[in-house]
Amino acid sequence: MLATEPAVLVLEDGQRYVGRAYGARGRTLGEAVFATGMTGYQETLTDPSYAGQIVLQTAPHIGNTGTNDEDMESRQIWVAGYVVREPSRVVSNFRAQRSLDDDLVAQGVVGISGIDTRAVTRHIRSAGAMRAGIFSGEDFDLSDSEQLDLVLAGAPMAGRNLSAEVSTVEPYTLPAVGEKVGSVAVLDLGVKKSTLENLAARGLDVHVLPQQVSAQDVLGLGVSALFFSNGPGDPQASDKHVALLQETLRAGLPYFGICFGNQLLGRALGLDTYKLPFGHRGINQPVLDKRTGRVEITAQNHGFAVKAPIDAEFDSPAGFGRVEVSHFSLNDQVVEGLNCLDLNAFSVQYHPEAAAGPHDANYLFDRFLDMIRAQHSAASSTESQENN
Repeated sequence: MLATEPAVLVLEDGQRYVGRAYGARGRTLGEAVFATGMTGYQETLTDPSYAGQIVLQTAPHIGNTGTNDEDMESRQIWVAGYVVREPSRVVSNFRAQRSLDDDLVAQGVVGISGIDTRAVTRHIRSAGAMRAGIFSGEDFDLSDSEQLDLVLAGAPMAGRNLSAEVSTVEPYTLPAVGEKVGSVAVLDLGVKKSTLENLAARGLDVHVLPQQVSAQDVLGLGVSALFFSNGPGDPQASDKHVALLQETLRAGLPYFGICFGNQLLGRALGLDTYKLPFGHRGINQPVLDKRTGRVEITAQNHGFAVKAPIDAEFDSPAGFGRVEVSHFSLNDQVVEGLNCLDLNAFSVQYHPEAAAGPHDANYLFDRFLDMIRAQHSAASSTESQENN
């Protein structure tokens, strides 16, 4: 039985959309964004990159397959609020352990259903992502002006550092699966479970580190490489992570970054980042790999991007040698990947672990493994020459 209690979505420009309460009752504030995936709602909700955001699903029916423990991408739901057109009345899947509504209520996620999500999406595409609030229960009875004042008092996403809210508190390790090839330090800025599993599956001991560690902490582990994960917030507010990356790059540690890790590599190389009008979110984003000419359909979730020329290599303003844009978006030519030509470092703006989503970009984990093997081979050759 669908809820009949009223709820309202209020955008910072004064637009209001009245619907039905969904999930927990009360009030929530965040940045309103839309995600275009037809499936994978549980992976979306538990992706830490969505912290601080009210996520609108463009697919009209949500919740059909329920939820389960296996598809959780992290320890909890991270979205600030949830907007859907029509919640499923029943759960129908042999893997389901509970309904989506059960999870939303249990974790206190305030949502709204029964509104014209297509109209909201079109508005955000025109006006850009903006602060918003969902109000239900007693908060629905607040006056229009009171609700709007609460929305306008909320913090904008630009300038926010959210990594401390989503990162692990204690370090932990996932052992390599099968024959061990090496080890990798993962800076947890909001990492997804599937990312860690992809690294471990390639024979890497995966050392997951809290976001506040230093470069000395990383280098002291004696790992084969460094990985920066996805995560929420503004890359311009992560100066300490940029400094950490610069120090490890100078030490010669191979690097791979995804999503937020791409933006931070850009900053470490001396490039600027900027906020996109409405971002890229969903599992159907087309990207061109310049090296192969192949078009990849990718899973993405980012509201910021790196500013760099996509048509020619250039020198790193921070002195890290030559750099090229390796991938770019076919929708709007946004930078989707960076490749350092004089360093063992590269990154992409999308999610090659593809949970949920297409597997077109999964090869990037193999490219990272090849980089680690090449580094090991070079080190062994140097050691052999010194011994002789």
